[in-house]
Amino acid sequence: MSSITISGDTSGSVILQAPSVAGSTTLTLPTTTGTLVTSNAMPTGSVLQVVQATTRNTLSTTSSSLVATGFIGTITPSKTSSKILVMINGGQWRYTPVSGSEQLAQLYRSIGGGAYASVNNDFDEIFISPAAATSAIPHSFVFLDSPSTTSAVSYQPYWRNSSGSGTISYNFASIMITMTLMEIAA
Repeated sequence: MSSITISGDTSGSVILQAPSVAGSTTLTLPTTTGTLVTSNAMPTGSVLQVVQATTRNTLSTTSSSLVATGFIGTITPSKTSSKILVMINGGQWRYTPVSGSEQLAQLYRSIGGGAYASVNNDFDEIFISPAAATSAIPHSFVFLDSPSTTSAVSYQPYWRNSSGSGTISYNFASIMITMTLMEIAA
C-alpha cells in the first residue's frame, strides 16, 4: 500500500493512504480555499441519516388513559450528541361525540429495547371535537429529541380521549401515515 506523508508547517504530519483495492480512485481537490469535511466532522445541523416507517393500521379507543398506537419507527444514532427529529404525517383522527372532548397524543420512546416513556409529557397534540357530530382531522406531529445514546431508539405515538366517552379512531380510513426520523449533528 502506498502513502504520501505531508509534513505540517510547525509540527505533525498528514498521511494520505491509498486504499487496498484493485483499480484506481481519483480525489479531486477544490480550486478554492476551503476545508474538507469528513464523516467524523459534519457541521452542526447536518443530517447524518434518515429512516422512515409507514403504516395503514387503524386503532379505536374510548380510553381516557394513554394507549399505544403500535406505529413504531426505529433509528440508531451514530453519536450520543445527535438529536433526532421526529415527523409524523398523514392519516386522520376520527372522533364520534361527546362534543368538546379532546383527543390527545404524546410521543413515547424506547432506548435499546427498554420500556417506552414519554419524551414530550409537557406537550400534547390536541384536537377538540367541534360539535356533537363525527369529525375527521388530519394528523401531523413534529418533535426534536435528544436521546443521548448510540443504542437503537424506537418512537411510538400514544393517544387518548380526554373524557373517556365517545370513540376516537387513530387513522380511521387506513390512509398511509409516515414517521420520518432524522439524525441531526449537534
